[in-house]
Amino acid sequence: MKTSRRHFLLMSVSAGSSLMMSRVGFAASANANVLSETDPQAQALGYKEDASKVDKAKYPQYAADQKCSTCSLFQGKAADAYGGCTLFGDKQVAAPGWCSSYTNM
Repeated sequence: MKTSRRHFLLMSVSAGSSLMMSRVGFAASANANVLSETDPQAQALGYKEDASKVDKAKYPQYAADQKCSTCSLFQGKAADAYGGCTLFGDKQVAAPGWCSSYTNM
């Protein structure tokens, strides 16, 4: 079967747009698993995506060197931007984040 130039271009554009849409969908689903500070469980544990924004008066146990990436509950690598946490199920926590359940045992 001989393919015309027009047919080839239409197929190329179609394949390219499909690939782009699949990547956009993947990025959206990855962000859907990121823990929000407004999540009820996150609020109950004082979770902040940036540990430097922790209310030190409300959480006196907070220390400046504590962050999710150094917590023993963090399931990612220290260099990861986000990783799993045993407290939040399938939600990903920010590596520079913090919550009141921080432990380094």
